[in-house]
Amino acid sequence: MPIVLIKILIALVLDQILGEPRRWHPLVGFGTLAGRLETRFNQGTQRILNGTFAWALAVLPWVAMAYWLSSHFGWLFDVVILYLAIGRKSLFEHSQRVWQALTQADLDSARHHTGMIVSRETAALDETGCTRAAIESVLENANDGILGALFWFALLGAPGVVLYRLANTLDAMWGYRTERFNAFGRAAARIDDVLNFIPARLCAFAYAVAGDFPRAMDGWRTQAHLLKSPNGGPVMTAGAGALNLQLGGPAVYHGITFDKPFFGGEIIPQADDILRANRLVDRAIVVVIVLLAGVMLWL
Repeated sequence: MPIVLIKILIALVLDQILGEPRRWHPLVGFGTLAGRLETRFNQGTQRILNGTFAWALAVLPWVAMAYWLSSHFGWLFDVVILYLAIGRKSLFEHSQRVWQALTQADLDSARHHTGMIVSRETAALDETGCTRAAIESVLENANDGILGALFWFALLGAPGVVLYRLANTLDAMWGYRTERFNAFGRAAARIDDVLNFIPARLCAFAYAVAGDFPRAMDGWRTQAHLLKSPNGGPVMTAGAGALNLQLGGPAVYHGITFDKPFFGGEIIPQADDILRANRLVDRAIVVVIVLLAGVMLWL
């Protein structure tokens, strides 16, 4: 078995046993740094240039440090970095809190826990709305926080996964088409689109293999263009099709209702479908590991 796959398996086991660090997570500290950089540079008339410079200042020193530490500490550093980069257990725990609240008919709690994992406003969501939002979060974040991280780790090791996760974090913080971030966050959004182009399609294919293959592939082919995100489209439509669930629909962001399209299958999601989404992600992880192993052995 290729060494990189052994590292991946060890990191996944560590994530399952330990979960996210409870006291301090590097991405939380990075988010604080990103907030300070945005305050400092998101001003003036050259905001696109300022945003590009701020992105480089936030990300590249850490990538260089990861390269140096990986060269000197090898296995130990690589496994620890990948463990910190993936968030499978945390993602499942957060979504299962929504599931538990829904099964207990505690809609206020379900809205609260849904709001912890999505950027849309949740105060007015009904049970179906909370369920849809939680499943969409699982499908999307599994790409960003698990499968994409595995791809870049397999390709470029620790520096690759650091580059990917930090870029993804900055896109989540700066990559909005609002007055505040439209110019400043443009570089963050575009770089994340580039880094996620292959992982998103690998994720979509893995969802298809792990679920209802014909529905997933048909949803990807016919519906992905309905979603604005060039990478989120394949991931979400393939995942929804793999589960045969109708996802999407109108959502409220920053007080504005966006008339988003419905996509996916025919079934209106219910609380237990959140658990189905988690199981789909686990099967997709296996698919991706098998695919990576096959490519590495072939090379």
